[in-house]
Amino acid sequence: MNNHEIDYKLYGDDMQFVEVELDPQETVIAEAGSLMMMDDEIRMETIFGDGSSKDQGGLMGKLIGAGKRVITGESLFMTTFTNQGVGKKHVSFASPYPGKIIPMDLSEINGKLICQKDSFLAAAKGVTVGIEFQRKIGTGFFGGEGFIMQKLEGDGLAFVHAGGTIHKRELQPGETLRVDTGCLVAMTGDVDYNIEFVGGVKTALFGGEGLFFATLRGPGTVWIQSLPFSRLASRVFAAAPGRGGSKDEGSIAGGLFDIFGGDRSR
Repeated sequence: MNNHEIDYKLYGDDMQFVEVELDPQETVIAEAGSLMMMDDEIRMETIFGDGSSKDQGGLMGKLIGAGKRVITGESLFMTTFTNQGVGKKHVSFASPYPGKIIPMDLSEINGKLICQKDSFLAAAKGVTVGIEFQRKIGTGFFGGEGFIMQKLEGDGLAFVHAGGTIHKRELQPGETLRVDTGCLVAMTGDVDYNIEFVGGVKTALFGGEGLFFATLRGPGTVWIQSLPFSRLASRVFAAAPGRGGSKDEGSIAGGLFDIFGGDRSR
């Protein structure tokens, strides 16, 4: 085992946090800004990359590890939390928006998990956080969320956060599932995936959906979220005063009044 063997407990329902129990000298890594609380005698340190052995090959190795995180849109730095006390200590990490925290034991899924670039929350030290490039770069680039995903590798625990309700789907060999790129949270490394263009420009433009979706082909396991943060944020932004939002959004008459160019100030 290369990863630290940590224990954990989940609290809450829709606004969850995970409490990680650390034995003396055990370490957990986490995204900057995800800390909720921690016991005394836990040392907090900011590092380049993910702190795994692969990133410790001198300065160049650390820079490469940090560079991978920049490509996925994450911070250059991660934070480690190490128990330097005598007994067991606890550190807790909170979810950034309403949803669920999914504990993933990488040793049970052949040591590899591919996930959305903003879904990783924390993991046992030794888990490597890298990037997973989509094979068809041209299509993937225009597919937005589906282009670059994070790759978690190792044999320890990792915690992934997803928005809304989480649906776990077991794909049989040859079974295909099409998913909105934002709704795809994570998948095991044996799933064959691609980013495809939605046929029918009229459907794409007037249907309210994006131009691309992820095509997932089994065998393998897929985790899907009902409320991607990007979708939540766009709705909040659209409803904000001065951003196209309406003070009486529930009024049908008010909506028709706006469509025909009515001036509410009169």
